[in-house]
This record gives sequence, structure tokens and C-alpha cells, in this order.
Amino acid sequence: MEQLPAQRPMTVVQLPNGQHVYADPANLPAPQQPTGPQVVHIHQAPPDRTVQRIALGSGVGAGTVAAGVYFGPLLVGVLTAIAANLAMLAFMVLILGWGVVTVVRAVGPSTSNKGRRKGR
Repeated sequence: MEQLPAQRPMTVVQLPNGQHVYADPANLPAPQQPTGPQVVHIHQAPPDRTVQRIALGSGVGAGTVAAGVYFGPLLVGVLTAIAANLAMLAFMVLILGWGVVTVVRAVGPSTSNKGRRKGR
């Protein structure tokens, strides 16, 4: 039977300052909680989160922000699809209209001798 080591093996632990060291997690000091409120500077936020932080700061609920984040790109995609469908429909109407006019002109009577009478 294999003998277990007397001490627990050391593992990689991330310290609060960001460094990684080999240590026994049981022997580390307890993490200290920040004493004051966390300050978030809006001007340092990435552009896609600035609106969210302003909205949350002004009392708008998180559900409203989540809905904006979800439905914003969805709305853009839907409007783009609608515009593409309308453009394709307009193109098809143009082509069909041109085809109908061409066929009617080819089949209909000639208009070159309109107003002239035959036989006189």
C-alpha cells in the first residue's frame, strides 16, 4: 500500500496583489474586505458598457439594461433583414415590370402608322 505524504502538497495560489506562488492555501491569511465603496469611473469604461453604467446609476433596473443589451443588436438585425427583403422585392417588381412592358410592346399593334388610313 502506498504511503501518503505527511504534509499536503503545495498548490499554486494567487495572492491579493496578483502574484502567483506555491503555498498551502490553509496557511494563507484571511482576505481582507475593502473598507470603502468601490468607485467606478464612467469615463474609463469601455464604450459598450458606458450606457449600462449610466443607466444603472440613474436608477434604471438591471432587467431594463439586460433587455437593452439583448434586444438592441436583435433589433438592428431584424431591421437589416427587413430592408434587404424590401430591396429584393423592389428589384423583382422592377424586373417584372420591365418584362411585362417589353412583351406588351412586342405583341401589341405597331404605333408607327397611327392616324393614317389605308387605301386612300
